[in-house]
Amino acid sequence: MDHASLISKRSAAVNASGIRKVFDLAADLKDPINLSIGQPDFDVPDAIKSAAVEAIQAGFNRYTQTQGTGELREALAARLATRPGWEKPSVLVTSGVSGGLMLAFMALLDAGDEVIVPDPYFVMYKHLVRLVGAKPVFVDTYPDFRLDAARVEAAITERTKLILVNSPANPTGKVASADDLRAVLEVARRRGVLALSDEIYDEFNYDGDFVSAATLAGPDELILLGGFSKTYGMTGWRMGYAAGPRRIVEEMTKLQQYTFVCAPSMVQAAGLEALRTDMSGHIAAYGRKRDLIYEALRKDFDVERPGGAFYIFPAAPGGSATAFVAKAIANNVLIIPGSVFSERDTHFRISFATTEAKLAEGAAVLCRLAREMKSGG
Repeated sequence: MDHASLISKRSAAVNASGIRKVFDLAADLKDPINLSIGQPDFDVPDAIKSAAVEAIQAGFNRYTQTQGTGELREALAARLATRPGWEKPSVLVTSGVSGGLMLAFMALLDAGDEVIVPDPYFVMYKHLVRLVGAKPVFVDTYPDFRLDAARVEAAITERTKLILVNSPANPTGKVASADDLRAVLEVARRRGVLALSDEIYDEFNYDGDFVSAATLAGPDELILLGGFSKTYGMTGWRMGYAAGPRRIVEEMTKLQQYTFVCAPSMVQAAGLEALRTDMSGHIAAYGRKRDLIYEALRKDFDVERPGGAFYIFPAAPGGSATAFVAKAIANNVLIIPGSVFSERDTHFRISFATTEAKLAEGAAVLCRLAREMKSGG
């Protein structure tokens, strides 16, 4: 039997992750300097671990309600209630922000519908949009990765259903200004298009300028996605949340019943402890790492200083990120080409979620390679 002929067109249209291809290239490296991983290098705090263990030992191992436990949804709603218009938000606990994205797209998008996606973008966006038969429409944000309302509005057509916003952003670390975010949300309001704000990195902002879209738009105009993975090091625990228009959250909840069923029960119990846990020390440490990597790179690379998340997105010497990444890997440094996150291949992503020693070591190699390329070496 030719199993390849059985693969759906939907699945065949999705390319294998470019990140996986990098790992394949690096398979034979011994102890590489890994600047590619998009997850915190700190572990889950002990109090959160203990809450999960206690929940398991207490028998909290069965399905919860599809929408999540009442206690966790109430705690999340209380956090949102400080924002005007969000006093009684509709909240769904999801299996990570990626689960929330999938449910939102399934609930809202039909074949041929269009989604505005600022470029560069989180790797899942375009593939998940295409999986449900819709079309990503990319809005270029180079060279400064600024969210420009005029560019967004110019891309809107009669088929546009959603505008995606990601701030702080992966892969650029860009934090949208209040003015830019307000302008984009005003475009969405005026054109009758829903906005979806992915705020998984909301705690990782280093210059005091992060503004949540939920402070500028009400729950009838916005789907807000957040999560626990990055802030608390809980990437493998798979839990996030969605809040927004009640009718849409209800539809997402219905679809979760037939897909993810519910977020893991013991993780929901631990989530209550997570919401009480102070992570400011870890965030401050990442601010220092941001400064370290930016200062190390800025003389040899064309690079924007990231305001948040834990990524920096320099331009590749010579113009080809794929070629530069291959050179870096040959020199024992793992980075990700920009083509994974963009319709361009001009930049590359560095994750500074590692030790300061590894960052300094990796930056030294990358700067040496850049200087060699510029001198014709």
